[in-house]
Amino acid sequence: MGIFDFLTGEFIDVIHWTDDTRDTMVWRFEREDHEIKYGAKLTVREGQAAVFVHEGQLADVFTPGLYMLETNNMPILTTLNHWDHGFKSPFKSEIYFVSTTRFNDLKWGTKNPIMARDPEFGPVRLRAYGTYSVRVKDPARFLTEIVGTDGEFTMDEISFQIRNIIVQEFSRVIAASGIPVLDMAANTADLGKLIAAEITGTLDSYGLSMPELYIENISLPPAVEEALDKRTSMGLAGDLGRFTQYSAAEAMTAAARNPGGADGMNAGLGVGLGMAMAGQMAQAGPWGQAPAQPTAAAAPPPPPPPPVEKIWHIAENGQTKGPYSKADLGRMVSDGSLTRETHVWTAGQDGWMIAEDVGELAQLFTVLPPPPPGS
Repeated sequence: MGIFDFLTGEFIDVIHWTDDTRDTMVWRFEREDHEIKYGAKLTVREGQAAVFVHEGQLADVFTPGLYMLETNNMPILTTLNHWDHGFKSPFKSEIYFVSTTRFNDLKWGTKNPIMARDPEFGPVRLRAYGTYSVRVKDPARFLTEIVGTDGEFTMDEISFQIRNIIVQEFSRVIAASGIPVLDMAANTADLGKLIAAEITGTLDSYGLSMPELYIENISLPPAVEEALDKRTSMGLAGDLGRFTQYSAAEAMTAAARNPGGADGMNAGLGVGLGMAMAGQMAQAGPWGQAPAQPTAAAAPPPPPPPPVEKIWHIAENGQTKGPYSKADLGRMVSDGSLTRETHVWTAGQDGWMIAEDVGELAQLFTVLPPPPPGS
C-alpha cells in the first residue's frame, strides 16, 4: 500500500456540531493542533453555518449541506497553500460553527427613567421593558467583528450591548413621537416596529438582525400613578356628598349587625346613627335623583376635569412636523403655512387627513377677518 493510500485511509474525519444549550452562538471545532484531515466530511445542519479560517484568514463560509474538504473544491485554500492536487495531507485550519437560528424571549428594559415631555402632564419620567429576538444573518461578519478567536461565544456576551442599543433608540423615538403617555399603550406595536427599524443599521454592522421587538409595558413613577388613580376614583364617585352618605350608612348597618359591649351600647348607637342617616337620605330623595331642597351642608359637585387639548402634526415635503396646538394651527392658517390641502394627524385619528376634512380644523379656514378699511 502506497503512502498516498495510507494517508487517504488513515485521516478520514467527520466534522459536525450539535448543540442543546440554546444560548451558544458560535462554537469552534476542536482538534489537536487544529489539524483537519484532507478529505474530511463536513456536515452543516439547518440553522447553522460553518466558517473556515486558515492561518488567521477567513477562507470560506459553508451553508447547510455535506462537504468533502479537498483542495479541488476549496479554491481559496488551494491558492493559499499552492497545493498540488495529487498531494493529500492534513492541513492546520479552524472551523467555527455559527448558529443562524433565532434567539427568542430575550429581555430588555430601561435601567434608569427616561425623561420625556407629555402634552398633558408636562415633563414626565418613563420606564419600559419588553422582549426581543435576534439572529446571525452574516456569519463571516459576526465572526470578525464580534467573536474574534473565542472558542465558544454565547448570547449573554452580546445581550448587554444590544439592550443598550434598544434603550438608546427607545429614548430617542419616544421623545420625538409626541404621543401622550395615556395613548402609548395603544401604540406599543407601532413603536416596537419603529425602534427595531432604527436599530437595523447598527446590527447590520455586527452581522445580526432583529426579527421582532416587543414593548410589554410603559409605566410612570409610582407618585404619578397614584395621582392618576385618585383622579380616576373621583370620576367614578361622581357626587362626593352622596357617596359619603352611602358609605356612612353602610358602615352603620354593619355595626348594628355586630352588637358587642355592655348593655347593647353598640347596638343602640348603630341603630340611632342608622336612623339619622336614613332621615338625611330621605330628605335627599331617591338614590340617583337630585334632592328636592338642597341643604346648606350639602357640598356642591366638583367641576368636570378640563378637556384635554389635542396635539397635531403636519406632513410637509415627506417629513413630519410638530407637535402643534390648535392655536398654533390658527396662526399658521393666517400666515399661509397651513392650507386646506395640508395633511394633518392627531392621536386617535385613523391615518393622515387633509385639514379641511377635519371638523375641528375646518372652522379655521372659514373664520377670516373682514376687509380692511378703505379697501
